[in-house]
Amino acid sequence: MSVKFIGYIGFNNGSETQAAVRSRALDKVYVEAAARAQEEGGFDRVLIPFGSNSPESQIVAAHAAAITTRLGFLVAHRPGFTQPTVAARQLATLDQLSGGRVAVHIITGGADDEMARDGDTNSVKAERYARTDEYLTILRQEWTAAQPFDHQGRFYAVRGAFSAIKPDNLPVFFGGSSEEAIEVSGRHADVYALWGETLEAVQDTVRQVRRAAARHGRDPGFSLSLRPVIADTEEAAWKRAAEIEEQVRENRLAAGLPISGHRPPNAGSLRLLDTASSNRRDTRLWTGVAALTGAAGNSTGLVGTPEQVADAMLDYYDIGIDHFLIRGFDPLGDSILYGRELLPLVRAKVAVRDKARLALAS
Repeated sequence: MSVKFIGYIGFNNGSETQAAVRSRALDKVYVEAAARAQEEGGFDRVLIPFGSNSPESQIVAAHAAAITTRLGFLVAHRPGFTQPTVAARQLATLDQLSGGRVAVHIITGGADDEMARDGDTNSVKAERYARTDEYLTILRQEWTAAQPFDHQGRFYAVRGAFSAIKPDNLPVFFGGSSEEAIEVSGRHADVYALWGETLEAVQDTVRQVRRAAARHGRDPGFSLSLRPVIADTEEAAWKRAAEIEEQVRENRLAAGLPISGHRPPNAGSLRLLDTASSNRRDTRLWTGVAALTGAAGNSTGLVGTPEQVADAMLDYYDIGIDHFLIRGFDPLGDSILYGRELLPLVRAKVAVRDKARLALAS
């Protein structure tokens, strides 16, 4: 089993610790620098996020693809706002123009207010996942059908649908921790995406998703999202993690945002917030920022020297994680640091681990 690394290109160099930079909705210079740095650093893909008030992810991915040659792109996409036949052709076109470097990350959505900004006022989670299920069924038909096809479903009806352009190989990533999400992922996900929870919790989710996928004859990969904090010594790394926590706390208080009493709207954040009941879990899992922000997205990390963090990542690899989506609190600077100090180390350790397993199996 090989290991893949997914970086991140936001729309500016902002983060929870650099709130002032977020005033620039789209920083073209940053996008280009981040794409080139992560290609040079050996990342396999970069995630381009989706938001109801953010720049359009597919267009940003197209621009980044045009200035790179090897870097892949994981385009976040929310079903329900584009017809699935149109989305299928858009993504296939981007895949072809980029030379087969595109994957799509399907985000069904859990926050009612954010969904409503784009006109989706259906607050019933089961309905949303049922729609996503049907959406992905049509999307894949559009990508594979050799002849025009009809579809009459609960949410979509198409007649004579057909796309002349097909992707070469466009993986579908899928996230969500609810029962509905895991069932849909079993039918459709090529890679199931998790946030950074404890080893025990991640292993439990991997088992659940594998059982759901097995019912459909499928065997997905697994991606884990983390915010690594690395330094030359373990003491320096934990000191840096504490400084990040303090900066996040100050920024949220200055903006009038809560730092406690959070009630996340989705199952994934609820699970992550439960993980954050203690600042440190397992050996190196750090949850301080998740606790302050209400686990709003990828907000837990691994802390230590590059060697220590690499070993902690190998623990997740051993239970089935074959993709790591990593980003820092200094997005551009940390991506360069990861490419130099962390990615080569993890790949070397995985190669040794896999060689030993092959030897035992022979």
